Amino acid sequence: MNFVEELKWRGMVHTMMPGTEELLEKEMVTAYVGIDPTADSLHIGHLCGIMMLRHFQRCGHKPLALIGGATGMIGDPSGKSQERNLLNEETLRHNVACIKEQLSRFLDFDSDAENKAELVNNYDWMKDFTFLDFAREIGKHITVNYMMAKDSVQKRLNGEARDGLSFTEFTYQLLQGYDFLYLNQNKNCKLQMGGSDQWGNITTGTELIRRTTGGEAYALTCPLITKADGGKFGKTESGNVWLSREYTSPYKFFQFWLNVSDADAERYIKIFTSLPKEEIDALIAEHQVDPGQRILQKRLAKEVTIMVHSEEDYNAAVEASGILFGKATKDALLKLDEATLLDVFAGVPQFEVAKEEINAGIKAVDLFTEKANIFPSKGEMRKLTQGGGVSLNKEKLSAFDQEITAADLLDEKYLLVQKGKKNYFLIIAK
Repeated sequence: MNFVEELKWRGMVHTMMPGTEELLEKEMVTAYVGIDPTADSLHIGHLCGIMMLRHFQRCGHKPLALIGGATGMIGDPSGKSQERNLLNEETLRHNVACIKEQLSRFLDFDSDAENKAELVNNYDWMKDFTFLDFAREIGKHITVNYMMAKDSVQKRLNGEARDGLSFTEFTYQLLQGYDFLYLNQNKNCKLQMGGSDQWGNITTGTELIRRTTGGEAYALTCPLITKADGGKFGKTESGNVWLSREYTSPYKFFQFWLNVSDADAERYIKIFTSLPKEEIDALIAEHQVDPGQRILQKRLAKEVTIMVHSEEDYNAAVEASGILFGKATKDALLKLDEATLLDVFAGVPQFEVAKEEINAGIKAVDLFTEKANIFPSKGEMRKLTQGGGVSLNKEKLSAFDQEITAADLLDEKYLLVQKGKKNYFLIIAK
């Protein structure tokens, strides 16, 4: 496959240095994408860069994932209004280990293939580089005028940042430029890729290589991903959508993709999956015939959830979705772990009840009217129960005064009450 053509039809090329395409057609190329280890998990904002590396490897080239163990200690001014917090060495080591594990789901690090992926950490070559050596060997090649002309620097200096631009941040582009020079000399890396906000830093690297060794160096960036309405991609009310299940459960992750707009689904399925063009074109055509079926969103959510988590997690997420929106059984409810249960019912009214009262046994009518305000009166509850309209843990209540005990609790803590078809309530025993 032709890498540039592959990226172009997927809408993943923003800017490309002249000669890049010719180089990629001529030989197997080594390229890198830098990843900031500011957390111990990647989030979906990183996914476009990771997918570039994934497509790069599938097209027969060699990807390097560079973890910024050194630059992560400084912080990049690009697109930021504030200087970021600096991390200590122990935190960085932990973050790097976690990120490598996540990247191995996208890239082949372990085969004997000539183009197997490698993980590199710029801390390894920066830790013994003294300030004086860096100033003499690297700093002399790039002028302050050149560095000042960069958009990321100009924006900070022109008042977009409250606190201006620190010297630490100003040097960031030189450090990133040195990464490219080091990899060019030691790994024969000729291409750096990243988001369009990285163009200034990347071209500092190509300039540094040109001025120091005269080596071949190229740049390619992808667009910054936004939503069709102009909103920030990957942000929800609760913050970032993370790849780690510790921060974003597979169910919530699946729901994020399932709930994107039609216009976004059509773009995202090209960017965030490895599905071929013919299949994606067919899915788009099928979706347009009946948008209400949400064919694009369902396939997008399936592909990305399996890629980031697993098929088992995808199936569990689909089943969990069915509990709220479909005719799920008590068995499906019992399969949910506590985190997913709380995610599924995050938006429903919740009531806290003393666990002792449930342990002692309590009539449903007393629990649902006096302890939890689910029904305004006992008469209304009796009437709806007799008509088969009240369920406890996805099973119809046999009688309005049915006794509820600790044996009914889900995860020894929760009761799910359903009133009619669509009204859910969660009782939490504490």
